Amino acid sequence: MHSKTVSKNTDCRPGEFKDPLAQSVLNSVSAHIAILDATGVIIETNRAWQDFAKGAGVKDDFSSIGRNYLDVCDAVTGEQVADARAVASGIRSVMDGQITEFLHDYPCHSPEGHHWFYMRAIRMQTGSSLTIIISHEEITALKVTEEALRQSKQALEEQKKNLEETNIALKVLLRQRGEDKQELEQKVLSNIKDLVLPYIEKLKRAPLRPKDKAVVEIIETHLTDVISPLLQRLSRLNILLTPQEMQVAALVKDGKSSKEISDILTVSETTVHFHRKNLRHKFGLKNQSTNLRSYLLSLS
Repeated sequence: MHSKTVSKNTDCRPGEFKDPLAQSVLNSVSAHIAILDATGVIIETNRAWQDFAKGAGVKDDFSSIGRNYLDVCDAVTGEQVADARAVASGIRSVMDGQITEFLHDYPCHSPEGHHWFYMRAIRMQTGSSLTIIISHEEITALKVTEEALRQSKQALEEQKKNLEETNIALKVLLRQRGEDKQELEQKVLSNIKDLVLPYIEKLKRAPLRPKDKAVVEIIETHLTDVISPLLQRLSRLNILLTPQEMQVAALVKDGKSSKEISDILTVSETTVHFHRKNLRHKFGLKNQSTNLRSYLLSLS
């Protein structure tokens, strides 16, 4: 495939290209170039080709002129056989006129390190004369960059996968936390209703002093507020109410009139109206046609 696989042949002499300008142009090109005749025999190579042959350990004739390039490709064995067969097939397709250009990239490693080359075969027809221009350009830097990008992409894909898995795990944990929190709240509410409030009722029926009875009633009121669905809903909405506003809201929701609320809370009706006005403001009920009790019932 490359100059290091092409060795000396004594049947043909170098110098098929007589034009010094053409030879100078060939030698100025960095690609390793070989020119083949219609049968695949190398009739000219440039300095880059010959320098590579020297570096690859080819002895004596570094130009490879006179050697049949296709025969060399067909004789390749080992790890490079697949690339050699592909190159030979591509060049024959160019010779036969099936295609005008054949491209192939392949590895060409050495003890000094890994190398990759980009091979190109072009058909040149001038009248009845047919030549094939073979060029090999080293693309090791490009391949190294491609491999680095591939590894980076693979690492990013792995990170993405890990993040997705972590995200799923966090969602599961958050959902579980929410379920646990809800279950805990239900247990607390159930325990208050089943284990505490019955004893409060017993205390209320007991012969207590007025002062002690008032304390029991306060405890009952606060416990009722704690387990009130309305209070829980207001807490989730981040609506903060004063203790008396909470009492007025609960009584309004229960259908009590302002007069009844004033009697229950032992405050004036003016105070009740003041609290109702504050409640509407905190709930954002600017439309006077919106019923405060209906709104409170919807929250519950």
